[in-house]
Amino acid sequence: MNTYNWYSQLIKPLWAPPAEVFGPVWTVLYVIIAISFGLVFYRVWKGELPKMVALPFALNLVFNFAFTPIQFGLKNNLFAALDILLVLATLVWALYLLWRTSSKLRSVVYANIPYLLWVTFATYLQLTITYLNR
Repeated sequence: MNTYNWYSQLIKPLWAPPAEVFGPVWTVLYVIIAISFGLVFYRVWKGELPKMVALPFALNLVFNFAFTPIQFGLKNNLFAALDILLVLATLVWALYLLWRTSSKLRSVVYANIPYLLWVTFATYLQLTITYLNR
């Protein structure tokens, strides 16, 4: 069964957006992530931020990029739910740590509010799908 057929056959809540929404939303979010996370990594590389600040940002990227292969490659809702919880947790950690560490880079925190909102929504959606398809 191909990925589209598999996902389309999952039980989803009535409030789940159509599959076509995810591509454009993530495209915009990946631009925000590339620019803002890149700025953080650059500032760490230049020694303007402690190296520890980069850790949750790096982990967030790892967990974010792991989601699609887990969800659609392995077709494993439970692992995908665990992964997206890690995406959300590392994002909150990253933004909190940056907020506390650098008043100059609070714009990065503000820029990532759409990402935070979407990941919160996506986490709730994934947990719901996982529950409905247990």
